[in-house]
Amino acid sequence: MTAQRMPIAFFGHGSPMNALEDNRYTRAWRAMGETFLRPRAILSISAHWVTRGSAVTAQTSPPTIHDFGGFPNRLFAARYPAPGDPELALRLRELLGRHEVQLDSQWGLDHGTWSVLMHVYPQADIPVVQLSLDATLSAGQMFELGQTLKPLRDEGILVLGSGNIVHNLGRMNWQPNAPAYSWAERFDALVVNRLESGDWKDLLDYASLGEDALLAVPTPEHYLPLVYCLGCAAEGDQVVLPTRGITGGAVSMLSV
Repeated sequence: MTAQRMPIAFFGHGSPMNALEDNRYTRAWRAMGETFLRPRAILSISAHWVTRGSAVTAQTSPPTIHDFGGFPNRLFAARYPAPGDPELALRLRELLGRHEVQLDSQWGLDHGTWSVLMHVYPQADIPVVQLSLDATLSAGQMFELGQTLKPLRDEGILVLGSGNIVHNLGRMNWQPNAPAYSWAERFDALVVNRLESGDWKDLLDYASLGEDALLAVPTPEHYLPLVYCLGCAAEGDQVVLPTRGITGGAVSMLSV
C-alpha cells in the first residue's frame, strides 16, 4: 500500500433530506471528508443510476439531478456545482477494457451522490464522475469491475459507493423514531460481521443469506454499490464503520 492510496467509501445515504439536515449521520460524513486525503477527483457509483451496459458521466459541468418527489421546495433548489472530469471518464473506459462503457452527456449527479457530498466536500470544488450500475451484470461481475477500478486509488481518485445495505421502502414506518424491524437489524449485523471478518464471498450472493436478506434487499440497486466498493479493496485495508443505524425501521444508514 502506498502512502497516498485513497480509501474507498460506501455511504448509506438514506433520505434525500439528509442533504440539508444536520444530524449524526451528516456530521459523521463531514468528519470523513476532513479525515480523507484530498482526492484529485471522485468516482461515484450511486444506487440511482441504473443502465443496461455501463455508462460514465463525461461532462465538464454535470447538472444536479433532483430524482425524487414529494419533498420541500428548498431541496429542489439545492445544487452541488462540482465540475466533471472527462479525462477520468476516458480513464475508466481504458481500465474497463473489453467491458464497453458509454460516455454519457445526459445524466449528472443524482441525489445518491450529491446528498452525501454536500457534507463530505461542501465546497463542491473536487471533480466528480458517476459510473452507472450495469443491470446486465451479476453481483460477481460487478465485483470484478470493481477490481479493475482499483488502480484509481493510487491515482488520487476517491471511489465512492452510495446506497443502503437495508432498503425496503414498502416496509417503512414513517413515525418519528420508529424502531428497527428485527430482520433489518439482523441483516445489517450480518453484513457488518462479514465486512469485519474479511469473509466477503457471501455478500456477493446476498440472496443466499436467507429470508432476512430478501426482506432487506427486495430490489438490488441500493445494495450493489457496496459490491463495486468491495472489488476495489486491497490487502491491508481496514474496515471502519463511521455510521450505523436504521431509520424508519427498514433503511440502514451503515457507512463503511
